[in-house]
Amino acid sequence: MRAGLGLFGLLFALSACEASTGPLANTREGPPPPPGTARITEAVDGLIVGHRLMAAGEFDLALTAYTRSISQYGLNVDVLSAIGSANMRLGRLQQAEQWLQRAVDKDPDFVAAWNNLGVVQINSGQFIKAQASFKRAFALDNGNSEEIRANLILANQLVKATSAEIPEDYNFLLVRRGNGRYLLLGQ
Repeated sequence: MRAGLGLFGLLFALSACEASTGPLANTREGPPPPPGTARITEAVDGLIVGHRLMAAGEFDLALTAYTRSISQYGLNVDVLSAIGSANMRLGRLQQAEQWLQRAVDKDPDFVAAWNNLGVVQINSGQFIKAQASFKRAFALDNGNSEEIRANLILANQLVKATSAEIPEDYNFLLVRRGNGRYLLLGQ
């Protein structure tokens, strides 16, 4: 009983601390800034904020910044690619692939989107698609990027390692089994 009265007294005392008069009464603003502080009148570019957050490893916050930048830029190729890249870094490969595919559909010459699409495709086991994406990025970049070159080499190795190698001198015969059924025989 005594603890209940103590808690009630504490709540009553805290409610009395509310500022009901003065410069901060009934406003949601803090004290004024110190003299000489620069006044910011427009919002910071969401893409720039997102890029900085990506560089800092804050992928969730970057995705939020990129999403906010839709109101400023619409769904242009930069926003689509940025949202796809953030989703990729968050491990959301299907979402990342969808956003990046939309980016390359909108601008088929956007090198970074093709490269990032290839990275997503490699991570999801789509090695042949990744190889095609990296080839496209490499060609658009005129072979200037070592990172894209390394990605293309990796994709080529993965395609080669996962493909069934059939000797060139292996002859196949197609044998009819009846009722439109055929059997493929190797010699």
